[in-house]
Amino acid sequence: MREALIVWGGWAGHEPEQGAQVVAGMLEEAGFKTYVENTTEAFADPGIAELSVIVPIFTMSKIEKEELDNLARAVRGGVGLAGYHGGMGDAFREAVEYQFMVGGQWVAHPGNIIDYTVEITKPDDPIVAGLAQSFPYRSEQYYMHVDPSNEVLATTRFSGEHAPWIDGVVMPVVWKRRHGEGRVFYSSLGHVAREFEVPEMREIFRRGLLWAARD
Repeated sequence: MREALIVWGGWAGHEPEQGAQVVAGMLEEAGFKTYVENTTEAFADPGIAELSVIVPIFTMSKIEKEELDNLARAVRGGVGLAGYHGGMGDAFREAVEYQFMVGGQWVAHPGNIIDYTVEITKPDDPIVAGLAQSFPYRSEQYYMHVDPSNEVLATTRFSGEHAPWIDGVVMPVVWKRRHGEGRVFYSSLGHVAREFEVPEMREIFRRGLLWAARD
């Protein structure tokens, strides 16, 4: 049986515990044995190298060097890494090695909770295949610093209404990448747990999560 670790914590506004419950349910439905922890100390356990996938849901906060070293080593060795919104894309701001794994870092969400559109850019990729080519979304529209090596699956365009100097900027929303032997998946959708009720958001994350998990 494949095993997964979910580690939640950090800023409570992102509802990390509720999100962890949703993700655990997805994994259990797919036949995984799941472990749910709420401290970064879980990343320091040498046993994580034997897992299929790790899901950090830990906005901001800090991670100790030995915890990050062990996590990065596990991913480079083949353990998958998957996450969403600030739980993975705005975690451990001072830890550049962590950002190197993720492939991006949140820097702004102009206008806060707004309506915007998500555009699928690689419709033949299994993570997004068969979904609508575009769909409306209401949440924080993440402006991110991103790695050019990411394989981008979906984007959004900024209108400039809340920050005129970024009018027309196209920003990655969903991507996948490799870090060593590990598969890494990220979606910037999911400010709070109820966003998993949006069918497109939920299905993209579910597929990406399973893609990242090694056999």
